[in-house]
Amino acid sequence: MDHAAVLALYDRDMREGAQPDGPGARIEKAGRVVRQVAAVHGWNGVVWSDLDEASADAAIAEQVAHYSALGLDFEWKLYGHDLPMDLGPRLRAAGFTPEPEETLMIAEVADLTLDAEPPEGIRFLPATDAAGVDLVAEVHEKAFGTDSSRLRHQLLARLTDDPDTVVAVVALAGDTPVSAARMELVPGTRFAGLWGGGTVEAWRGRGIYRALVAQRARAAVDRGYRYLQVDASSQSRPILERLGFAPLSTTTPYVYVP
Repeated sequence: MDHAAVLALYDRDMREGAQPDGPGARIEKAGRVVRQVAAVHGWNGVVWSDLDEASADAAIAEQVAHYSALGLDFEWKLYGHDLPMDLGPRLRAAGFTPEPEETLMIAEVADLTLDAEPPEGIRFLPATDAAGVDLVAEVHEKAFGTDSSRLRHQLLARLTDDPDTVVAVVALAGDTPVSAARMELVPGTRFAGLWGGGTVEAWRGRGIYRALVAQRARAAVDRGYRYLQVDASSQSRPILERLGFAPLSTTTPYVYVP
């Protein structure tokens, strides 16, 4: 895989050419910035920018004013290769708070090892309705210790209104949900994104996450996607590298609360 070429393709198709990530969301091009605007329960933020030292501060101020007028928190999704190089410090100076950095990892599906199966005693259940979404949200809260109300709303809306663009899976030990993940599909592109992979602490280290990656990768192959993309935490990065994913950049959410 040509890392530079794939990263350029990702920037063009998934960021500059971004599509709304759910019902009720819209993509706006504001000068040299591409942003998404959604309802309170949706994701709001900047997905791409083409800035330099002369234009960065004005563009930041414009986004702050825009979302503040709408009464919305928003995120500036900053990648390690974005310009200018000091865009992160400029965002902090404007009142943004950085969240933990993750690694942008991409793999060509044809190069992946897809034979991983769930460990003994674990079965996978597709989440396709409200009951399945509740299981995904339950795992999310236990695995990450964060509120899952936004995830529950977004995932159920997407499964209801646009089910061909998302695949969600729950891992069950008996009837107890112990892990969950989803894959978001972007029509007209070659990329499918793996998101929300999390395992309850007591069940980590047993190969469940690896099997969930393989399960979703097989689904991507079936749907004709060439690349898989993950924003990987420090915990998941080693697993993904062993499966064949390559680190191409970093990504840091900078959050602004009006």
